[in-house]
Amino acid sequence: MAKPGKRIRAAREAFDGKSNLSVEDAVKLVKANANAKFDETIEIAMNLGVDPRHADQMVRGVVGLPNGTGKTVRVAVFARGPKAEEAEAAGADIVGAEDLMETIQGGEINFDRCIATPDMMPIVGRLGKVLGPRNLMPNPKVGTVTMDVAEAVKAAKGGQVQFKAEKAGVVHAGVGKASFDEAKLIENVRAFIDAVAKAKPAGAKGSYLKRISLTSTMGPGVSIDVADASAAG
Repeated sequence: MAKPGKRIRAAREAFDGKSNLSVEDAVKLVKANANAKFDETIEIAMNLGVDPRHADQMVRGVVGLPNGTGKTVRVAVFARGPKAEEAEAAGADIVGAEDLMETIQGGEINFDRCIATPDMMPIVGRLGKVLGPRNLMPNPKVGTVTMDVAEAVKAAKGGQVQFKAEKAGVVHAGVGKASFDEAKLIENVRAFIDAVAKAKPAGAKGSYLKRISLTSTMGPGVSIDVADASAAG
């Protein structure tokens, strides 16, 4: 078995014995040890007391991170005529209708967010098996089925993050880059936690926020004190 490198060993030592930290301390620790040769993404994972297989326990939503994600988001828009022109003017990377559907059906998905005008949904609906598992299916609940395509495109490119509970009741997302100032990362982490807390479904029983952890792309993770995080909302 390969021996861990010096960077990994140093990071593990820095994290050893530390858990249930405040948001501020967790951000400081993770950021200080995100020293790979690229700008690592700071990622949050939240274990929730829900079973998403039940409709009344599904958690999904969207949050605009106050300081953006630091990531270039590629946006595809299903629209025709003036709405297609509106999307292009707002900075959409790909705009189309049947032609875009055929491209996606052919296995080409060169975007991170998909937006559609309501009249395009009969076409988009045919792509459910392709876009659904990738969490790319436009949905009015998170503002990606809309007539205001310009605003939706700008929001997607400006740091808006979608979240959805997976089978095990886990929600995760990137909340910034290691190069961000600590204060900006803290703001983003708190905004994300607050949004997930407010998205508590009617069917959730008992403890809702069970565990929160923060990590970087290549670094170890650390748990955040749930009470501290909840008080931040």
